[in-house]
Amino acid sequence: MSTHADMPEIRADELRDLSALADGTLDPARRAEVEARIAASPELSERYAREHRVVEMLHQARTHDRAPASLRARIDAQRPKRAVAARRRVGYTGGLAIALAVAALAIVLALPGGAPGGPSLSEAAAIAVRGPAMAAPPIDADQPGKLQTLFQGIYFPDWTKFHWRASGQRVDTIHGRAATTVYYDWKGHRIAYTIVGAPTLKTPNAEVRTLKGVDLRTLKIGGRTVVTWTESNHTCVLSATGVPAEKLQKLAAWEGSAA
Repeated sequence: MSTHADMPEIRADELRDLSALADGTLDPARRAEVEARIAASPELSERYAREHRVVEMLHQARTHDRAPASLRARIDAQRPKRAVAARRRVGYTGGLAIALAVAALAIVLALPGGAPGGPSLSEAAAIAVRGPAMAAPPIDADQPGKLQTLFQGIYFPDWTKFHWRASGQRVDTIHGRAATTVYYDWKGHRIAYTIVGAPTLKTPNAEVRTLKGVDLRTLKIGGRTVVTWTESNHTCVLSATGVPAEKLQKLAAWEGSAA
């Protein structure tokens, strides 16, 4: 495990951008630039995922009655204003990380049974911003509607009939769980489709829509629209920015998506 001394220094402007991306306040015109910078830096990726989890937990606390209003008010009151936070993030050492972890833990303890979806789903969705690490998988000529990427028995779909073309992929591990992500592009927008190995992650407390027999749960995580469902005891996570939830849901429920 690396120590703080081993970690490369991160500039204040990078940390401001990271925080703004996590809480959804980043200028949309700069999103692609910031996401690319995070994807290229393991340190930025780790810190973005950490702040992303805290933002999601705070969001869940605001939108669900199970967390006392007094607790939410105290946590919000303790969060520094953006101008002050920007100055404090120049150092961004373990102190702030611990403070964020304490705030997140307080919310988890206040919500019976833990926060809906938990940090694992947030981490799975956060993989999307890392960007492709490998070339896009080719279309499987022998099996229409599928790509030549098979993850633990589940194929990734070929969505070219809907104009979305596979543009890259990556392989990650989340707390010992294998996860594969395929990216699809169309007209300047990008969709990330991540499949996390069995067993399934915690079911998030979110809006449910059933299409073609598939129960789809839709929520917002760090400014991204996320649609999640289960397939053969695996968790599937489809996410994007600037793409309507209805479109993501239709892609997720497309019959060609299933193995």
